[in-house]
Amino acid sequence: MKKKLAKFMGMVSIILALGACGKEKFTVNKIGITYVKAPLNVPSIVEKKKDIFQKEFREYKLPVEYSNLTAGPEQIQALASGDLQFLNGVGATSVILAGANGMDIKILSTYSSAPGAFVIFTNDENIKSPMDLKGKTVVGPKGTILHELLVAYLKKGGLSESDVKFLSMGIPESQSALIGKRADVALLAGPAAYNVEKEGFKVLTTGVGLIKPVIVTATSEKFAEKNPELVNKFLEGQRESLRFINGHLEEALEMTSEETGLPMEAVEKMYRMYNFSPDITPEIRDSIRDTMKFLYENKMINEEIDINKLF
Repeated sequence: MKKKLAKFMGMVSIILALGACGKEKFTVNKIGITYVKAPLNVPSIVEKKKDIFQKEFREYKLPVEYSNLTAGPEQIQALASGDLQFLNGVGATSVILAGANGMDIKILSTYSSAPGAFVIFTNDENIKSPMDLKGKTVVGPKGTILHELLVAYLKKGGLSESDVKFLSMGIPESQSALIGKRADVALLAGPAAYNVEKEGFKVLTTGVGLIKPVIVTATSEKFAEKNPELVNKFLEGQRESLRFINGHLEEALEMTSEETGLPMEAVEKMYRMYNFSPDITPEIRDSIRDTMKFLYENKMINEEIDINKLF
């Protein structure tokens, strides 16, 4: 009897030990993910509407919490503090700035690329070329893909940023400044670009042929090293959303229309501009390297960095 009891207690100890290990298996008790639906982040909308990440992490009893942080610097800070575990759609510009400043960040996959979705508008019919921007007031978000587009466009005309009056402001504020004629030129993307074009404002250029903007997903190296299983689950969730879009495109675009408030006509037009492949190709690495050089040449980072260390 004593031997049976001892054997039973031993089994109980093993079970309890395994249970304790299970509780300590991961370094977090929830999964924080950014939810950025603009400019037209169809995968993120599908992931949220279809509970894709909730299903991926359910077996680990880890609740998924979405964050509406959309600004790159705020996302990076939240990742560093541990409030977020995954940045699901962050500009390569923000990642490079973080890496150059010694912050712990690692790119997991590509989220999207859409040079045609980034647009320079004007309300002045006399502005027809890069050379015509000299001395003009330009508004848009500094240190972003749109800023990179402005510099590339000016360079075509032999100009630099110092040849214009560039005021840094967010996309909604830039749209308002353009419409209110407080600026001659605005850097816009997503729904703002669609609405401004529909109102009849002149498109000077899109990013096609000038820049190769890349949006990525990211986490911290520390988190990835300690929780590789969770990283794999996140990436599987990303792939699942793309499988759903490929198999149910109309439903996915209807979700996007409902979530963004854009008419289906706009969603369908904008969706055609996007490549949502998650693959990190040599071309993607080259694009990120070009962005890094842009940041360095414009004195937004002190020295060039090895972008391979960001992956």
